[in-house]
Amino acid sequence: MPTCALRVARSPLTRAATVIAAVVALAVPVGTASASESATGLKPATQQALDALHTKGDMPGVAALTETSGQAAFGSAGFADTSTGRERTAADHIRAGSITKTFISVVLLQLEAEGRLSLDDSVEKRLPGVLQGNGNDGSKVTIRQLLNHTSGVPDMVATPEWRAYMNGEGFLAHRYETRTPQQIVDMALKYAPDFEPGKGWNYSNTNYVLAGMIIDKVTGSTYAKEAERRIIQPLGLTRTTFPGIDPTMPSPHPIGYSKLYAANPGPEVYDATEYNPAWSGATGEVISTEGDLNRFYSALVKGSLLPPAQQKELLTTVATGTFYDYGLGVIVRTLTCGVKVYGHDGVVWGSLTSAATTADGRHSLTFQINGDWLEDGQLYQDVFEAEFCAK
Repeated sequence: MPTCALRVARSPLTRAATVIAAVVALAVPVGTASASESATGLKPATQQALDALHTKGDMPGVAALTETSGQAAFGSAGFADTSTGRERTAADHIRAGSITKTFISVVLLQLEAEGRLSLDDSVEKRLPGVLQGNGNDGSKVTIRQLLNHTSGVPDMVATPEWRAYMNGEGFLAHRYETRTPQQIVDMALKYAPDFEPGKGWNYSNTNYVLAGMIIDKVTGSTYAKEAERRIIQPLGLTRTTFPGIDPTMPSPHPIGYSKLYAANPGPEVYDATEYNPAWSGATGEVISTEGDLNRFYSALVKGSLLPPAQQKELLTTVATGTFYDYGLGVIVRTLTCGVKVYGHDGVVWGSLTSAATTADGRHSLTFQINGDWLEDGQLYQDVFEAEFCAK
């Protein structure tokens, strides 16, 4: 059925709301004008890919902002709010989910450049006693293995505890509660490692919860403040925030429609726009805009945030057995036309986001769907193919 006819069931519960001097000098200052002020329309192939996500994919709405050699282009399909027909805009704030991981990785690489840690330090050295139990051993896991997901540490999102608390009806009951990073990690440590450290690959959100804890411990600050000081402020990402435990979204923003990742989802679609970002933390907390994310990834691949040695580490990938390779908090896609793009995907309740840029940082794309139940992954991949490969 057309997504403009989505029936949105609100939660029946009413809840009270309870997230380098030398290196920074490398960052290139940029203006803060909205990309929408001078944006043209998307090229036809990319717009058609967005239309397909809305119609064939049954998604409420999708928006994309591209930048090619300084020229911005914006397009959308569907709605920011299906009940009013409000359309998506380039100014929309979005929950960027696991795109947060790239920010966390950059902070740790900057700390290494400063000599304050090594990526080959063990987790036990930096967080004594934290990564232990049921065969998990922090003395055998390095920071590098956290960042490229070769640690073997179980993913807390895959545990029965997480599913009970934050999927289906559990989300409606617990969305405004606060969990500490240690409590989140403990969910995963009830289970044995997925594999011996360094002997496999598995995407684990727990890795980045631990990475955030390491930043906090090494700096005496917080991962959010460090990312703001080292990345957000130098790049002029004025619409990018780490919201902490604030469940609200800045305006404007689309409604985040969700089927709550229920085991057997029904037809109801819920408003999941608000929730306590502490559930995501260092693995998925960031709120941003498409323009800011294009600017971030373009600056990153151009080497504006890291010295050459750390830039090489960032982009050194491991095979994942999937459609992409993985660096240190960076997804590397090789498209059918041979073009490689560098960025990350983000999936949280009510939001699917992807950002990618070419190796020279001159051609960037960020797009976001304000729904989380897309079943046809090819429709998602088609957006990259259309933007970076189609004429």
